[in-house]
Amino acid sequence: MGQNKHLFKLLIMEKRRKSITELARELRKNQTKSEKLLWEHLRKRRLEGHRFIRQKPFIYKEDSTRKYFFIADFYCAEKKLVIELDGKVHDYQQYYDYQRDLVLNELGLTTMRIKNEELGEIKKVKRKILNYLE
Repeated sequence: MGQNKHLFKLLIMEKRRKSITELARELRKNQTKSEKLLWEHLRKRRLEGHRFIRQKPFIYKEDSTRKYFFIADFYCAEKKLVIELDGKVHDYQQYYDYQRDLVLNELGLTTMRIKNEELGEIKKVKRKILNYLE
């Protein structure tokens, strides 16, 4: 799946209409290398006791036939923080990411974007996250 995670999400939806929960479960089972790396530092309250979950769906609009949603890579409910890992594909979808961040902001959430390359210095990434959480 790798860097084309968001395209993968769309392909899943096109093949057959899966529930939002099914999509989130699939994404949890098929993590990117970057997601696995960061998750090892966030899971089980490893980041100074803050609880994070993976692949958290957020429904932002609903009508009689559809639910419109995003699935966040990581989420800390206590601080209403969404963490998105950005691979190379995000270089080409900056407007989509911007719009998505606006919608999540309207839901009262803050989005923190971390480039996959940043994970090479995981201590700095953890400090960046902790700076927001504190």
